[in-house]
Amino acid sequence: MSLPPEFSRVVDRRSITAQPVVLEADAAERAALAQRFGIVAVERLEATLSLEAQGETVRATGPLSAAIVQSCAVSGEDLPVTINEQLALVFVPESQLAEPSPDEEVELAEDELDEIPYSGSQLDLGEAVAQSLALAIDPYAVGPNADKARKEHGLLEEGAAGPLADMLRALKGD
Repeated sequence: MSLPPEFSRVVDRRSITAQPVVLEADAAERAALAQRFGIVAVERLEATLSLEAQGETVRATGPLSAAIVQSCAVSGEDLPVTINEQLALVFVPESQLAEPSPDEEVELAEDELDEIPYSGSQLDLGEAVAQSLALAIDPYAVGPNADKARKEHGLLEEGAAGPLADMLRALKGD
């Protein structure tokens, strides 16, 4: 049995109106998402989504805004990051998604990339927003002290070491 998502906001597709849906994570949800994503903190997470039903398919569009704190990939220092993304999600009934055979190569068209399967009439907008946030986090973000940390630990920039780099330095007369 799987645990419920940390940031769940279930909407019934039959109750969709023209009014946008505003989602905002509370402190406990933000702390749980930070732990799930392996970052220091999620200080703010909100999205305003306009929903449009087209038969059983539901399109959700709108801005996602977040403030997170993650560790610099080089120095390990806390690095505050602001994320602003425009979401364009498509919820599709599981029954409409073809199951590929194990030997079949799958190629997705651009308009299929953000399809999210759902069953019944319940869509979890919160989990879709949480997954969108996860995709927006740069796992290799570096802060202003990254170069200093590289020098202190004897780390060289990519391409600054090795036989080719030695030959280029010799040619340059360094």
